[in-house]
This record gives sequence, structure tokens and C-alpha cells, in this order.
Amino acid sequence: MSGPEISEPEAAGDTAADHATEKPSAEFVHADDPDHPGWRTWTLSDPTRFNSLLGKMLVRRDGDLARVRMFPGHVHTNLMGNVHGGALLGFIDVSLFAGARVFGLIDAGAAVTLDLSVQFIGGGRSNEPLDSEVELLRETGRLLFLRGIVHQAHGKVAAFAGTVRKPSPKRTAP
Repeated sequence: MSGPEISEPEAAGDTAADHATEKPSAEFVHADDPDHPGWRTWTLSDPTRFNSLLGKMLVRRDGDLARVRMFPGHVHTNLMGNVHGGALLGFIDVSLFAGARVFGLIDAGAAVTLDLSVQFIGGGRSNEPLDSEVELLRETGRLLFLRGIVHQAHGKVAAFAGTVRKPSPKRTAP
């Protein structure tokens, strides 16, 4: 995993091929973000779902990593003024699925988290973007093994590892 750099991607590094594995979905608004060149939106079409509590999120693929970005605000903070651990846990869980989808491994909606282990390393600041770098360790017929780091410009905030169960194939009626 790369370090705490959270700069915008180089224009030359973001090509149509980077989005080739992404499949259209009615559940998500997933389009180029004009305010963040090289990033794509990751927004549920239904704003009454949990993801909306996390605010604006963006995704992009950087080689073997998927990067998911959240823009934490005051509503995401604890009484110490840092990003609340619960907000981080929610963001990390969502980043597993966003990463898997960016890799073209799942469609939206039917996968589930089987386990998630998180180590909080430092306080997250509410006035700067949080990036989750997601790496695929292994894919089996039914499972995705992923790990990653959440960081900001000042350093690492959390490390995580999780397992996602892919959706079951749709059965055809006899």
C-alpha cells in the first residue's frame, strides 16, 4: 500500500480502461466527479439508506488498489473532535464493497460482510478527506479476502482486514 499521499490522480493515469470492469447499476450513481478529476461518485440512488449518513464518497482504481474517499464533517466526530470510531467502521465496511465493485468482482446489493477486523492507529480529522486503500488478497468462488489502510494527509488512521461473501448465483426456476 502506498503511504499517506491523498493527492488528486494524474490525468494520464485515469483512463476508460480503469472503469472497464465497473458494471452499471440502478442502485448507485456512479459517474465522473467534476470537482475531483479522476474520481467517480459512489452514491446510493436511495438517499434514505445507511451510506447517506457517511456523506459524499468517491472511488477510483489505482493499479492493484481501489481507493475510496470520504469527506468527514462535524456530524462524524466524537467529543474529542476526531472522526468517531463508528463512522470509521461504517466507512471501512462500505469501502470493502466499493473496492470489490471497482475491481469488478461484485454487483451492488447482494454481498455481505462475514468478518471485519479494524485496528485504530490515530485520530481522523474532520476537516480533510479520509482515504481507504483496499487491496484484494484472494478471491475464491464465494469469498473475497480484502485488507487496507485508512489515512489522511497527516498519517494512518486505521488498518483493516475483512471477508466479503459474494452473492449467490441467481437460480433459474425448474
